[in-house]
Amino acid sequence: MGGVDGTGSTVVATRYWHELPDGRVQCDVCPRACKLRPGQRGVCFVRGRPERGEGEEEPGVVLLTYGRSSGFCVDPIEKKPLNHFLPGTSVLSFGTAGCNLACRFCQNWDISKSKEIDTLADAASPEAIADAARRAGCRSVAFTYNDPTIFFEYAQDVADACHEVGLAAVAVTAGYMCPEPRREFYGHLDALNVDLKGFTDDFYRHVCGGRLEPVLETLEYLRHETDLWFEITTLLIPGRNDGDAELDQLTGWVAEHLGPDVPLHFTAFHPDFKMTDVPRTPPETLTRARAWGLRNGLRHVYTGNVHDREGSSTWCPGCGALLIERDWYELGRWHLTDYGRCRTCGHRLPGRFEGRPGTWGRRRVPVRIAVASS
Repeated sequence: MGGVDGTGSTVVATRYWHELPDGRVQCDVCPRACKLRPGQRGVCFVRGRPERGEGEEEPGVVLLTYGRSSGFCVDPIEKKPLNHFLPGTSVLSFGTAGCNLACRFCQNWDISKSKEIDTLADAASPEAIADAARRAGCRSVAFTYNDPTIFFEYAQDVADACHEVGLAAVAVTAGYMCPEPRREFYGHLDALNVDLKGFTDDFYRHVCGGRLEPVLETLEYLRHETDLWFEITTLLIPGRNDGDAELDQLTGWVAEHLGPDVPLHFTAFHPDFKMTDVPRTPPETLTRARAWGLRNGLRHVYTGNVHDREGSSTWCPGCGALLIERDWYELGRWHLTDYGRCRTCGHRLPGRFEGRPGTWGRRRVPVRIAVASS
């Protein structure tokens, strides 16, 4: 769908919108349901309604930034975080600008909250991105830094180009997307990490500018209506979403509605954006959250953004053996067969494994991609 051309055009028509009786059009990509008059953009910044040109029929909602990125970087797949999807391999990561949520704690706010086209300094076709990832030795490409929900037409074209050259496509998302476009977009992916930002609607409304229920619907959709691999991340913010009652409810819901094998990551907050007055997450908070998850029957609960061998490593639910040793993004001991079974008891670890892990480690390498037409 669409692409960049020799003129540098980055605007493509979209399908998920409808006209309203008062002359506005409503964007139907996410639950925000932005209602737009000519010349207005949605809250996300990258989807909008153009002005009508002379003699032209007024269009509906367009994606204004197809083919544009805020930058490309090669990361460890564990940084997404994905611990059960091609561990140890590298992933080419990129994002655009804008976001359809308004998280006060956003730790990529310079990208996700940007309202400047200048943020989108890099341009590349889907095919150029896939080729660059292949040449860099990556096993996958990730749509991250800001939520691909808002630029999914570009992301799914990149995913298709990746599949053409044998690479996987990964989305890091808040899962805040309406059912029909979600079904289309997720059908082009191989794996996701979904941010479950808290477990109260009050937290979503007042801290994130959204609602909890659509995110839970996305998680249940992934579990019960797709074969996609997905993991969940919750950033724990002191005094906001780290209480025992909420941790009990969150982990209990995941176990009951998604099953015990979905990996859940509790990661540490650092002061940023509009919450610079909130302290960093103490390591013991992450350990306490992990204990709630294990107590409620989850088999793979991780701590992140801290050095914690116990909480970062993967342990066999069958015999308790250390299967994948981790210290932040560095892998150590590896006790799996090529197809993901414990070498001690034969238990099959859920996820996607292809032989021994890669050796990318914790490196983060910026990448320049030559502009290419699609």
